Amino acid sequence: MTRKSFHRDEIDTSKPHPARIYDYLLGGKNNYELDRAAGDRLAGAAPEVRAGVRANRAFLGRAVRHVVGTGVRQILDIGTGLPTSPTVQEIAREVATGVRIAYVDNDPIVNTYADALLAGSDGTGVVVGDLRDPAALVEHPDVRRVVDFDEPVALLLVAVLHFLTEADDPRRVVATLRDALAPGSFLVLSHATGDFADRREAQAVYDNASASLNLRTKAEVERFFDGFELLEPGLSEVPFWRPDAPPPTAPGEIGFYGGVARRP
Repeated sequence: MTRKSFHRDEIDTSKPHPARIYDYLLGGKNNYELDRAAGDRLAGAAPEVRAGVRANRAFLGRAVRHVVGTGVRQILDIGTGLPTSPTVQEIAREVATGVRIAYVDNDPIVNTYADALLAGSDGTGVVVGDLRDPAALVEHPDVRRVVDFDEPVALLLVAVLHFLTEADDPRRVVATLRDALAPGSFLVLSHATGDFADRREAQAVYDNASASLNLRTKAEVERFFDGFELLEPGLSEVPFWRPDAPPPTAPGEIGFYGGVARRP
């Protein structure tokens, strides 16, 4: 598939960006000094944040393996962030060859690095798009070249909805995406929470970033699954969603909820 290329001067380096902060916290190198400074402030305000992003990434891996194991062969990953190995396609194709993946993010730097990482990969697309306009994402020609919405799709909304404010109406966003999915599709979702600790200092780190951090309660996150059937164990702290081994953290230590649900 043809991908649009973005020049470096189209990448906004005047503010920290959540995708680049996340990359830094995971130990990546695709970030700038202001992203690293924001990440260090975040870790100072919430010392468990590095363990949290690793736990969230591990949840993503387990969830992708599960949905592909059910027979789903196409993935729409919105808010993909910077490419981290193993990538979603690497995880998925360990389970089944031929899985198609459309990656979407709103930062052109994601497209730039993804082009290099995904070069030569069939059945993969990288799109710069805005989650706040879900109808446009579903209709985007580069998404449509990869994803057939008449067949089951695994929709990934991993650590992205907490960058939407209530004014963005995130429940409408998820509902619009849900309504585009065929029966038998899956939603894989994770979301930061302040249920276990006061995280106002951590939220303040994002006040000068390109997107604010909007923590939500478990009940608020569960509402995103309206119209889906949550799989066991339901919405859980991410280390406790079907762990491969006993989690290294105790309940309440990682401020991320995660869940996987099926559209009936």
